Amino acid sequence: MIGFLIIIQSCKINYSLTGAPITAKTISIDFFPNKATLIKPSLSQDLTDALRDKFVNQTSLELQEQNAELHLEGEIVYYRTNSVAIQGDETAALNRLTIKVKVRYTNTKNEDDSFDQLFTGFEEYDANQSFGSVEDQLIEIINKRLVQDIFNKALVNW
Repeated sequence: MIGFLIIIQSCKINYSLTGAPITAKTISIDFFPNKATLIKPSLSQDLTDALRDKFVNQTSLELQEQNAELHLEGEIVYYRTNSVAIQGDETAALNRLTIKVKVRYTNTKNEDDSFDQLFTGFEEYDANQSFGSVEDQLIEIINKRLVQDIFNKALVNW
């Protein structure tokens, strides 16, 4: 029985979402400024914080200011609401908030994993609701999707 416990304690399991272990130990994530025509003041900080939280809390990566093995940077380039479902009387039944983020990811351990890509997220809402009353909730939903998409592209290789 003691021999079995020693064997179990000495076993090490490497876990990775991709099937290949993450060999990097550090990541830096720059502030994502809002360069869209329309600006929601808190959007940049909310997106940046969500990205940092995701990469630190769901990996063993250590967040660094600079000189990290993995690096994320980019900017919010689009923030707009549009009508998407026009009814017979030419009024909108649904509106859509769309956010686009340009992301540059550098992996110094494996340059083939680096990318420069535009990520788009959107959420629809009832046109009878004022945008101001649902804006923060929509941003939270869209940010979660964008962060998951960026995380997957960077570390899961989807």
